[in-house]
Amino acid sequence: MSDNPHVVISPDVKLGKNVRFSKFINLYGCSIGDNTKIGAFVEIQKNACVGANCKISSHTFICEGVTIEDSVFVGHNVAFINDTYPRATADGKLQTEADWKVEYTFVKKGASIGSGSTILANVTIGEGAIVGAGSVVTKDVPPHTVVAGNPARILRQLPD
Repeated sequence: MSDNPHVVISPDVKLGKNVRFSKFINLYGCSIGDNTKIGAFVEIQKNACVGANCKISSHTFICEGVTIEDSVFVGHNVAFINDTYPRATADGKLQTEADWKVEYTFVKKGASIGSGSTILANVTIGEGAIVGAGSVVTKDVPPHTVVAGNPARILRQLPD
């Protein structure tokens, strides 16, 4: 997969053709489409899917349950969330995977997510939508729409 000692790619990762990596990357149990570029200090967890021709910028965290379709831009330091009510313990013991259920997030084809944004669980960012830098996306973003803020609000529609 990679001869770079600063890139950790688990053998269960499905990589497309011509995927490019920076240093300090952690990928396991995920799939990455053709011609996608992954920036430095990115982690992509198991059961996450990144499509073809995407750009995932540095310091981004893509957790289990996230599906990113083709031609999506993800800016620097974007965090995805897959648990609406996270807890460290259950019944006084450290939680395990058996104690919670993954919640899903979808980023549709051609969308762009600005740097420093947080994308909560159970949302869909529509095709061609733009999320402004520093936004907190708490609900679905319609296709071809610009949203920004905390919480993210619709600013305007884009042409299809």
